[in-house]
Amino acid sequence: MFKKYPQFSFAFAIIFLAELLAVSHDLDWLRMVSKPLITVSLMLFLRLSIKRKSKVGNRVLVGLFFSLLGDVLLMLTGLRINSFLFGLSAFLIAHLFYIVAFYLDCTKKITIERRFPIPIIMVFAFFCIAYYMFMFPYLGNMAMPVLVYCVVISIMGIAAALRYGKTNYKSFLWVFIGAILFILSDSILAYNRFVEAFDAADVMVMSTYMLAQFYITVGIVERKFVKKN
Repeated sequence: MFKKYPQFSFAFAIIFLAELLAVSHDLDWLRMVSKPLITVSLMLFLRLSIKRKSKVGNRVLVGLFFSLLGDVLLMLTGLRINSFLFGLSAFLIAHLFYIVAFYLDCTKKITIERRFPIPIIMVFAFFCIAYYMFMFPYLGNMAMPVLVYCVVISIMGIAAALRYGKTNYKSFLWVFIGAILFILSDSILAYNRFVEAFDAADVMVMSTYMLAQFYITVGIVERKFVKKN
């Protein structure tokens, strides 16, 4: 992907490094610029790269917008408003748009052998339930919002996995990697916020988050029409 999109990849790499520098050195002034640029750059790249109208692309574009909103709200956690809950809600909406986008591919009438939807659903469901039960004693009044979020992001992962065979393999793989990284990023964030804070958490959260959004976006850009059987 870096050879195919060298200019965007280079620009995103600068944003990536700037955000990690801001996080690791507590440079709030830099982060006010670098963090919003993550999704803004991806929105521009997606919009300019998809030439024809695409229902899938448009829904991912809206998902990126709500991710931008979530990023901004999570930067305001020092204020008196409950920006964490609002930020969580914005990302929840973003995941719902990702789910709808991925589902459009899942419903294509293409016969696929060895797709195994039930085991895929069981793996994601097991992780969702196990991780939530692990965190439950630490959640307090956030137990219900976190539960809803866990279910939604797990469904997003399932929808990404079930795109297998319904679109070209490159698009499937990159979107699926992005979904897994998104789940990993949110899992680290939840552990750091509710269970036990640790020094490398912010860097790990942002690294996996930025890569997640990058892989999902590039995967949608690389999405190609697959003929029905």
